Amino acid sequence: MTRIRFQLSLDDLKEKLLVMAGLAEQAIQRSIEAYRVRDLSICDLVSRSELAINRLEREIDQAALDLLAMEQPMAIDLRFVLAVIKINADLERVGDSAKSISDRVRTMESMVVAELPVDIPRMASLASDMVRRSLQSFIEADAEMAESVLKMDDAVDGMNRAAHVTLAHVMGTEGHLAPQALNALMVCRSLERVADHATNIAEDVIFWVKGADVRHLGSLESANGAKQRGKAS
Repeated sequence: MTRIRFQLSLDDLKEKLLVMAGLAEQAIQRSIEAYRVRDLSICDLVSRSELAINRLEREIDQAALDLLAMEQPMAIDLRFVLAVIKINADLERVGDSAKSISDRVRTMESMVVAELPVDIPRMASLASDMVRRSLQSFIEADAEMAESVLKMDDAVDGMNRAAHVTLAHVMGTEGHLAPQALNALMVCRSLERVADHATNIAEDVIFWVKGADVRHLGSLESANGAKQRGKAS
């Protein structure tokens, strides 16, 4: 495979991943809209999106594996292909989370609409913004933007913990609202997972661009410090 053909194949792989990313982001937005307005027709759109996302996941994985088998990419190109494989998996799980939320909406069809003391749309907005920024950092190969996503994860985790405390209290004191509160709690858990997947994507972008593994370290600076300590020892 010539270098030009290899580069074209990398570009095609990136395009496929961006198509999948658009579907995953749209699925989350639709699932939250379905939750907000209790519209089962939107749930149907989310289910169809999941099928397309699953199909693209298989196509992208196969294309990436074919590249690795046909060529022996060096350094940044190898990191790019490995990052694509990992981001691909996280985007598929974002689609799964959107499907989980839409499934919750289906179970709530016969329930009375209740005003619960949690701001799910705000949590959804933050988690969606994390996905959007992580993907933008991938498009622009921007490690600094990717690192900003890592710093947003704590806010979503905090909102999820607060929602769990609040909704557990509702279930314990207002039994008639327990089913709605339980569904809201599960939606919050799904959104927290979306934020986790956005964090994973951002970490993979940093790995691709900088060659630094920031998993469990929280920042590029921490990763560089760990690397220096490793060399010193």
